Amino acid sequence: KYARKQVDGQKADFIRLGVLGDWDNPYLTMDFKFEADIIRSLGRIVENGHLHKGFKPVYWSVVGGSALAEAEVEYHEKESTAVDVRFTPVDTDAFVSAFDVEPVSGSGDISVVIWTTTPWTLPSNQAVSLNSELVYCLAECDTGFGVERLLIAEALLAHTMERYGVDSYKVVGKCLGGKLEGLLLQHPFYDDRQVPVILGDHVTTEAGTGAVHTAPDHGVDDFNVGRVYGIGTLGLVDDNGIFKASTGLFAGEHVYKVDEKVIEVLNQHKRLVYKKSFKHSYPHCWRTKTPLIFRATPQWFVSMDQNGLKRDALEAVKGVSWVPAWGQNRIESMLEQSPDWCISRQRTWGVPITLFVNKETGELHPETSSLIEAVAKKVELAGMDAWF
Repeated sequence: KYARKQVDGQKADFIRLGVLGDWDNPYLTMDFKFEADIIRSLGRIVENGHLHKGFKPVYWSVVGGSALAEAEVEYHEKESTAVDVRFTPVDTDAFVSAFDVEPVSGSGDISVVIWTTTPWTLPSNQAVSLNSELVYCLAECDTGFGVERLLIAEALLAHTMERYGVDSYKVVGKCLGGKLEGLLLQHPFYDDRQVPVILGDHVTTEAGTGAVHTAPDHGVDDFNVGRVYGIGTLGLVDDNGIFKASTGLFAGEHVYKVDEKVIEVLNQHKRLVYKKSFKHSYPHCWRTKTPLIFRATPQWFVSMDQNGLKRDALEAVKGVSWVPAWGQNRIESMLEQSPDWCISRQRTWGVPITLFVNKETGELHPETSSLIEAVAKKVELAGMDAWF
């Protein structure tokens, strides 16, 4: 009743303003036929082979307790804390022997230093990623904890030392990142967890140290490179952004509020090299206006590549006459970069995904198309209550 009242009020205003429209047949998302047509559209997506259930990191609203699609993401300024963290080799001798470009010399403990803007993801760390083609230096320096040797990408070494406020340092070893693959590092605060050095093309010299903290639960690149190495997810964060009991040190803490505690624990373990607050553009929920996280969960996706959806869309673009002409390049670029579309949401309102799935195999019912049409017909008569 409230929605109908608002529709009537807006309709009267539009008519008074002279806006032309088919006011006797308005397009209303709450109409039963509209809901039924959404269900039928889902059926066509299934029939065309574009739907799949996947498990990967997606934008997640901890306030709404639901996954979001990229179209529901807004960017706002946010203040975060970036940290540089030491990961020490489990076997120092094996680590040192990998340096073939320039053998290791000097003195002090050895650490691989990662840089991250999301300290709250460190409990989920399962690896450190390097780039196989980058040259890494072992730099002897004093960052305030005595003389030590830190592994940093050669291209980032000078800038990193400047960030740390270190005026004097000495390169005491060099090697390619690929030589360190498979070596184990000690997690900075979980004594019972050792993590491997892995290799990934996502590691660049644009920022940081050239060594990337890798948590498959909370990053697309992390998830993809982890899958190459058979590294799964831990699932330490629940739907509402609370760390589960299995997290140990941070159980019961909220991801929004845990950064300072993580930094405190890093300090206690003498693993924090450097920290700095900064402001940057960060993804927020379009509805709640709160920061989002990446979280690996099982969701339904419309695949861009499965059964040639992206290919067909790009081909269709060529058959359109574009004014201005640069519009074609823009839409082609958008399509080429478009990820799989996450269509599932964890909420009790809206149009549900009306699918019947085998609990054991996860496969769709063999008569999915006819079942969807049957559901659509009932919804068209009685609304979504017919499904629930």
